[in-house]
Amino acid sequence: MEIYNNDFDIAVIGAGHAGVEAALACARTGNKTVLFTLSLDAIANMPCNPCIGGSAKGQLVCEIDALGGEMGRAADATFIQSRMLNRGKGPAVHALRVQSDRVKYHTYMKRVLEGQENLQIKQAEIVGVIAENGKITGVRSRLGTVYNVKAAIIATGTYLGGRIHIGELNYQSGPDNVMPALELTKDLEEKGIALRRFKTGTPARVHKRSVDFSVMEVQEGDEPIIPFCFDNRLPLENKVRCYVTYTNEDTHRIILDNLDRSPLYAGRIEGVGPRYCPSIEDKIVRFKDKERHQLFVEPMGLDTDECYLQGMSSSLPEDVQIKFLRTIKGLENVEIMRPAYAIEYDCVDPLELFATLEFKKIKGLFGAGQFNGTSGYEEAAAQGLVAGINASCYCQSREMLVLDRSTSYIGTLIDDLVTKGCIEPYRMMTSRSEYRLLLRQDNAPERLAEIGKKFGLLPESKYRLYLEMNEKIDRELHRIQKTSLKPTEELNKALEACGTSPISTGIKFIELLKRPQVDYRTLIAFDDNAPDLSGDLINKLEIRVKYKGYIEAQNDKVQQMRKLEAKKLPVDIDYGTVKGLRLEAQEKLNKYRPLNIGQASRISGVNPADITVLLLLLNDKGQ
Repeated sequence: MEIYNNDFDIAVIGAGHAGVEAALACARTGNKTVLFTLSLDAIANMPCNPCIGGSAKGQLVCEIDALGGEMGRAADATFIQSRMLNRGKGPAVHALRVQSDRVKYHTYMKRVLEGQENLQIKQAEIVGVIAENGKITGVRSRLGTVYNVKAAIIATGTYLGGRIHIGELNYQSGPDNVMPALELTKDLEEKGIALRRFKTGTPARVHKRSVDFSVMEVQEGDEPIIPFCFDNRLPLENKVRCYVTYTNEDTHRIILDNLDRSPLYAGRIEGVGPRYCPSIEDKIVRFKDKERHQLFVEPMGLDTDECYLQGMSSSLPEDVQIKFLRTIKGLENVEIMRPAYAIEYDCVDPLELFATLEFKKIKGLFGAGQFNGTSGYEEAAAQGLVAGINASCYCQSREMLVLDRSTSYIGTLIDDLVTKGCIEPYRMMTSRSEYRLLLRQDNAPERLAEIGKKFGLLPESKYRLYLEMNEKIDRELHRIQKTSLKPTEELNKALEACGTSPISTGIKFIELLKRPQVDYRTLIAFDDNAPDLSGDLINKLEIRVKYKGYIEAQNDKVQQMRKLEAKKLPVDIDYGTVKGLRLEAQEKLNKYRPLNIGQASRISGVNPADITVLLLLLNDKGQ
């Protein structure tokens, strides 16, 4: 017997990083929202490393913040160590990474959800989505309760069909032994949704007292600390050290001698794992000539003695895990608190989705996070935010948000998923973007704050701060273009100390700043009219000046791309009837259903000649 509950506008299924952002976005834009989780104690859980950010991922978090999402704010409030990666490289790849307090991060997000207007949180397993005439109308819980909704977002993470593997043992479970979601898979497959099986893994957690940190390399946090949120007002402090050690010949020998006990190599794991985050046994097999592999020992929080062994994901039996860990310098007496494990789970083929993250086969149903075939907390949160915005737009009959590749890493991530699909868990990397110099984390507000305001998520106070920051930079750029510096003895000494040639005549401030060796702080010592700018504004200013030519070149490419993106393809076209298209292109275009010429051009199997045919087709239709 079905029990009907109160009506909602939107249901969000899953309360991990994708579900949290999705639910907040829906509720904050005025929709009556219900968020379902298998366990209230697993909201915004970090079952793998409790860290936020990293290469390309830090950019995603800054973009989430600029759009009005919550992840960056939670990370700023709960981090225990902060580091800026790739400082020795160009600004396009600078990336913030913080080690978070795992429990405090969960508590922070749970409190935000509990205090959010228009949002109800329910501990329940959703076993089916209800659709009528190709449109979502409700979701059904395991208890038989039906929730009538206008839209729904599936964000089940690694819980859907979850199965844990540790050596010869395997059992149905979600991360951290939380119950899995077992019935929704069948319901989706019965509705014609194509699913696949992926896997991921996590290292062992060990007791701090059993680690000899004195023989390991120390990894300090950075000073000064740069926050994720451009309006951050919280005190920022590094509270812990992290440490580095290495595997060795004995470690590798023990792992290789026990490969027959690895479910990955014994064939017991069916799911495809992430290429860019392999298990330690996979690393040793694939990179046999490498003498050692790096291992980071990182605290799980301030109120626990658990430490996380980053880089040591494994599915080997526990006795083998203890044996190989104790060969590593500093871990000779290690005590495992939680063994490493691999987990398989069900996810959707992202080619089932439009760029809005709405399902092509069921209107009003959206997917987000690892359910869409990605890996990582940041990729999940970014999709959850976009899915939440678009579910809200769907309910309110507004035009949905589609971020193109030039606006953001979020746009690149989603475009890659829905035009190329993924045969393994997708991880965001800076190399995936052809516009990465434009998509820096420092300029995320410039790229996305207007969009966040437009869709009702960026608070007015935060938007005004963005405008003020931009105005200060523009004003100073204008000033240094007109300001000349005289060739004094002190200035020339400073220039020579920087490794650049002295000047003999007056020169514009901006011309000196264009020199790679010279920074803004050096020059303002010789400029009595220089304003007092914060460090982040100085950084933005210098990037604009020093990389102006490169940025303009990438902007030219963006304009070319946008011309193709502006050429919309008919949504109901049968490409099999389009003369001149090759058979492979017809099949791929009918399968992927691109929204525009730009998307079509990025589909594998659609070549330039096929694009010419499509352009001629649009010309014939007067488009």
